[in-house]
Amino acid sequence: MIRFTAFALFGALATSPASLGFEQARADESPAYVVEVTDVSAKVGEPAVLHATLRIRDGHRVLEGYNNRVIELSSFDDGVVFERRVVRGTIQEGGLDFAIGVRATKPGRHPINGYFRVGYIHGPDELAMVSLRLIANVNGTE
Repeated sequence: MIRFTAFALFGALATSPASLGFEQARADESPAYVVEVTDVSAKVGEPAVLHATLRIRDGHRVLEGYNNRVIELSSFDDGVVFERRVVRGTIQEGGLDFAIGVRATKPGRHPINGYFRVGYIHGPDELAMVSLRLIANVNGTE
C-alpha cells in the first residue's frame, strides 16, 4: 500500500516529471485528507478494482452533501481502460472510499492518474472543496 500526504491544487499544476513525486512538499498541502492507494494487478483484459481511500484527519469531517468524486482518469501509456470516467466516493469510517473499475489492455506496469474532487468541514464555519492528485499503477499480467 502506498501512503502519502495528499496535495490540494489551488492553481495550475506544473507538468514536469519532478512535480509528480510523492515526496515533494508543497505550501498548499491539504490539512484534511491523507490519500491511501493500493496498486492493482490483473490479467490483461480482465476487470479489476483499484481502491483509493481518503482518510480524514482529526478535527475535520467529510462534506457529505458534496459530490465527492474522482475525475479525469487517464493512463500514461494507454495501457488501461476505465469502467467510468467519473467515480463517486462512498463515506466509510470517517473517510471516503473510491472503487475504480479498471482493465489492463496490455502486459506490464501502467501508471494512471486523476483528481479527487472532494469537500471537507473544519470547525463550525470552515468549509472547503479541494482537488487532490490520484497516482497509482495497474499491472497487467499474462
